[in-house]
Amino acid sequence: MPGERRPRLRTQRALGVWTSLAHPSITEIFVGCGADFVGIDLEHSTISLAEAQRIIAAAHAGGAACLPRVASHNGEQIKRLLDSGADGIIVPMVSTPAEVRRIVEWCKYPPLGRRSFGVARAQAYGFEFAEYATTWNERSTIIIQIESVEGVERIDDLLAPDAVDGAMMGPYDLSGSLGIPGQLAHPRVMEACDRVVKACARHGKGCGTHLVDPTEAEVRAAFESGYTFVVLASDVFVLWKWSERMRPLVRAVRLKDGA
Repeated sequence: MPGERRPRLRTQRALGVWTSLAHPSITEIFVGCGADFVGIDLEHSTISLAEAQRIIAAAHAGGAACLPRVASHNGEQIKRLLDSGADGIIVPMVSTPAEVRRIVEWCKYPPLGRRSFGVARAQAYGFEFAEYATTWNERSTIIIQIESVEGVERIDDLLAPDAVDGAMMGPYDLSGSLGIPGQLAHPRVMEACDRVVKACARHGKGCGTHLVDPTEAEVRAAFESGYTFVVLASDVFVLWKWSERMRPLVRAVRLKDGA
C-alpha cells in the first residue's frame, strides 16, 4: 500500500530474505532481523497468489518491502501480484531487450507501460488509489535475473531502460548455460558474474546475489566485489542447513542409546 518509499535496490546497499514456503509466519520471523526486503519465490515453489498476498502483507507489517520472483514471463501473474501490494517484481531468465520491454509494459502504468488500473489491496481498496497511481511508476522496482550466456553478453542492452532498477545473478542456471552445471566457483561462472556486476555499476543500477549459508565475512565480501544487495539464505536453506548440522547429533544419540 502507499506509504514511505520502498528501496529500489539501485546503488544503496540492501539486505534481503527469501521465502519458498507459504506460511506468512515465516516472513514475520524473517523480517525481525531488520531486512530491507522479502523475496517470494513463485518460480521454484508451490506458493499461490493468495498465499503470496498474505506474505506481502506480513512483510509490510514488519517494515520490509516485498519483491516476488514470478514463475515465468507472465503478465497476468505480475499484474495480480502488484495489485496484491508487491513493491515490484523479480523476473527470472531475462536474456533479450524484447523481454525487458514486455516486463516494463506489464509493470508500469501508462504512459511508461501498459499495466491496467485496478482497485485492490495495493491501492488500499480504493482509499489511496490516487496516491498509488501517481507515484507507482517512480517508486516501483524491477529486477531482472541474469541466468544465461545470452543475458550476460547482452547485459548493457538489458540494463539500458531506466525502468530497470538492477539485475540479480542466477549462478546455478548460468553455470548450466555455460555447460558446467553446478560449478558455481568455476572461473567462467565467476567471470560472467563479474561482467554483470561491472555493467550494473556503469549503468548506475543495483546488482544482487543470493548466499546459501551467509556469514558476515561473505556478505561484506559480496559488497566489496560490487554487489549492492544480498539475499541472506532462505527458509528452505535455513532448514536444510539445520537438518544437516543435526544429522551427526541424531546418529550419535542413536549409537549411544543402541537404537
